[in-house]
Amino acid sequence: MSLTVIGILGIILLIVLLFSNMPVGFVMGVVGFLGFSYIRGLGPGFSIAAKDFFEVFSSYGLTVVPLFVFMGQISFYSGISKRLFEAAYVLFGNRKGGLAMATVGACAGFSAISGSTNATAATMATVTLPEMKRYGYDMGLATGTVAAAGSLGILIPPSTIFIIYGILTEQSIGKLFAAGIIPGILLSLLFISVIYLRVRLNPALAPAGEKTSLRKKIKSFVGVLETLLIFGMVMGGIFFGIFTPTEAAAVGAFFTLALALIRRQLTWEGFLNAIADTTRISCMIMVIVAGATIFGHFMAVTRVPFEISAWVGGLPLPPFAVMILIILIYLFGGCFMDAFAMIMLTIPIFFPVSQALGFDPIWFGVVIVLISEMGVITPPVGINVYVVSGIAKEVPLQVIFKGVLPMVLALLLCNLLILFFPWIVLYLPGLMR
Repeated sequence: MSLTVIGILGIILLIVLLFSNMPVGFVMGVVGFLGFSYIRGLGPGFSIAAKDFFEVFSSYGLTVVPLFVFMGQISFYSGISKRLFEAAYVLFGNRKGGLAMATVGACAGFSAISGSTNATAATMATVTLPEMKRYGYDMGLATGTVAAAGSLGILIPPSTIFIIYGILTEQSIGKLFAAGIIPGILLSLLFISVIYLRVRLNPALAPAGEKTSLRKKIKSFVGVLETLLIFGMVMGGIFFGIFTPTEAAAVGAFFTLALALIRRQLTWEGFLNAIADTTRISCMIMVIVAGATIFGHFMAVTRVPFEISAWVGGLPLPPFAVMILIILIYLFGGCFMDAFAMIMLTIPIFFPVSQALGFDPIWFGVVIVLISEMGVITPPVGINVYVVSGIAKEVPLQVIFKGVLPMVLALLLCNLLILFFPWIVLYLPGLMR
């Protein structure tokens, strides 16, 4: 049996096991270990597995993960998410569809201190859905907005997927963070535009809320200042070369905790819950990275990524057409696979292809993160939809999926704009030192 055939069989086995809802990290680790051991022997297999797990869990570069996760958890348990929504509500609430628009704004703000799409969706669903229900919003629009806007958590920095992509591809995490800012703002505006058009066509979907005075609008921005301060400190430090991403994560976590204590809005129970959630989420990410590293070594031995790269590079198609083909593969795979699993599985295969075709690695990272965002809201996997469904138990699952479909159009449009105008992604990274 040739090495290429062994590699392809390994990929098929991996996909089958992922569909069985087994943990992503363990599946990739086990398949990688078995495949590597089959080719090189059991001793080298155990050696590479032990080495990869030790290096991942002792990696200084990966300490950025628990620090940013901790920052997001402290933000949640200290009520920052609620204050963000209240500020956005004061700004947009008196318009038709204003609460849904405010939800997008609050999700974008929380994404800037969270880094997780699931955490953003769960947090903002808890805060915003009761308000939209109270004002008589169509629950398809309401739940679809939260599920879709929650996906901003992996695009607006600090994004855990950007961190993992940067480590796997040896790219600057700081530049990836900077690259996600303008697309994140653009996508937020597109989400708001979709809500505006839907409500304009059907005003019954979302009645207008209460009007607020100018004084109240100005006062509401106090709830946004802390988020802007933390985000500005973290991203400004990285952008101007004052901090490394790891140092910026530590600074962000420290000041988020300090602000929570100064405002006296973090209870002891909330602090313990934040530590517990940070430990659980960080360990999950570390295991996924370790498993992906083992699987990557298996792929390297089989040379499947290089064979695919050579085959795709040899297709009688222009590079742009090949990139469209890769995006379609991501779009299809994202409908059936978790975003983390999809990226971990495909990066060793498609990253060399993108480099061979001459595409910028930072730009490519943003493109696949955007495609992965579609995966978290499209059936049958659509993890954000299931997260929102778990909170809005009275809303049928099909209603939420129907509600997110117009938002998928916004994601597609954002992707097309980035494909045709790469400067949207590359402008800020190009200014960095």
